[in-house]
Amino acid sequence: MSKIVQQATEQLREAILNAAGRAVAAGELPAEPIPAFTLEIPADRSHGDWSANIALVSARPLRLAPRKIAELITKHLILDGTFFDRFEIAGPGFLNFFFSPRFYVEVLKDITALGDQYGRSDYGKNKKVMVEFVSANPTGPMHMGNARGGALGDCLSAVLDAAGYQVWREFYVNDAGNQIEKFGASLSARYLQLFLGEEAVEFPEDGYQGEDIRDNAKVYAEAFGDKLVKADEETRRQKLVEYVLPRNIERMQSDLKKYRIEYDQWFLESTLHQNGELEETLKLLTERGMTYEKDGALWYRATEFGAEKDEVLVRQNGNPTYFAADIAYHRNKIEKRGYDLCIDVWGADHHGHVARLKGALDAVGLSGKQLDVVLMQLVKLTRDGEVVRMSKRTGKAIQLADLLDEVPVDAARFLFNMREPNSQMEFDLDLAVQQDAQNPVYYVQYANARIFSILRTLEADGIKPRACTDAELALLNAPEEIELIRHLSSFTGEIVQAAKDYDPARINRYVVTLATLFHKFYNACRVRGEEESLAAARLCLCAAVSTVIRNVLSMFKISAPESM
Repeated sequence: MSKIVQQATEQLREAILNAAGRAVAAGELPAEPIPAFTLEIPADRSHGDWSANIALVSARPLRLAPRKIAELITKHLILDGTFFDRFEIAGPGFLNFFFSPRFYVEVLKDITALGDQYGRSDYGKNKKVMVEFVSANPTGPMHMGNARGGALGDCLSAVLDAAGYQVWREFYVNDAGNQIEKFGASLSARYLQLFLGEEAVEFPEDGYQGEDIRDNAKVYAEAFGDKLVKADEETRRQKLVEYVLPRNIERMQSDLKKYRIEYDQWFLESTLHQNGELEETLKLLTERGMTYEKDGALWYRATEFGAEKDEVLVRQNGNPTYFAADIAYHRNKIEKRGYDLCIDVWGADHHGHVARLKGALDAVGLSGKQLDVVLMQLVKLTRDGEVVRMSKRTGKAIQLADLLDEVPVDAARFLFNMREPNSQMEFDLDLAVQQDAQNPVYYVQYANARIFSILRTLEADGIKPRACTDAELALLNAPEEIELIRHLSSFTGEIVQAAKDYDPARINRYVVTLATLFHKFYNACRVRGEEESLAAARLCLCAAVSTVIRNVLSMFKISAPESM
């Protein structure tokens, strides 16, 4: 919450406890400890700006009816010197409180003073948090799930940063293990087919069937000819993978950069194989009695940590499994690099892996509580109300690169972050390119542009924003002005809650509501032509709204045009 909101809640809690203390001193309430009580914002703001349930939670220990407790506390309640000027008792004994005009004045002064820092807090106490997201298989192009995961992971990282955490963004590249072997076999077969014909070379039954495999084999052949045709299979696969894999990774980096996502590190799984950390992790599990051998494979006793079945760590052929590398990787994050918390953004189809990995962290002597997984549902693309699976440009399955060719990056980042991660999502391609109020990002950007239009119009009249006195800011008492300032005051608290819930979409909803409240204010309250002091105060409010809109859009790497 903002500094002003925090001060207000601290003042209110102290005023309520002091009133209860005075009631006890007067012999009107029994001298029993007051239980912990909550202060919260009522769903219906006509019932007050804050509500306290002290009377309800105190009924049993004080052996009095809640309503009676509420009456005795309010009898001794002093709000002088606080940001509240009145209260009422509601229902069975809720205490509802209303902000004084001074509160709204101080909120605007706070926003003006803090500018682009408004909304930030130290809630996270600078704890080290790693957010690992997208981490798409480098054997093929990125798809729509990666588009949603990219927006979600990047926006979640931004929210955590604003909430006072030390955030690190990471992409985990699976450049080792079974999928790379399959990748090499697929490339080898397609390469040989180019020179020997498809009938002469059998394609692996479990190989990657995508057109990108054909394309990559062809690119290699065009560059180096048939030099690998007579090479042994292992050499051919190795050479093809060494050439194609970095190209795939480079393309992923380029696509994500276009999507305005840049990572602090692209961590290669092969690092864990080469530096001995994977072997070290397997040895540690064995020393702790967490492994056994069966059918020539090394198994992990996953059932001892709540899993339904044990897991293979090393296959019969001596190759470690993806799960083994995953344990080593998360051990690297927590033990080797010292992250207090690791947040992974995964597709919902990986839900069964969450408990297994958390249990494995316990098994190696760390804590599964240091890993949180955000599960993300699939995306359904639609156009004209119909589901779309193919790109108009290529006629193939839509990839992230295709989407960004068709839809503005601002719209993609905003719309993919409009829903909670665990909710199904429909991405409307028509809506994403609309330039009207139906498109949420356009609607928000237009509110900011409208403010700059007001500033330009007034500047032409010789009127510029200026510092306002408290008395001038107190002139902002129309219902639309009060509602708007109250919403501005909640920005920092919304960021903290979004960080707690791992739900950056909360901030999208917040800023859409802010735009709505601004448009409502714009239609009800003139700036031009009003008495100078009121016009200056309203200009200050407009500037505060623009500050918060720009802070949200900047946080999520979305542009904030000054004219549209």
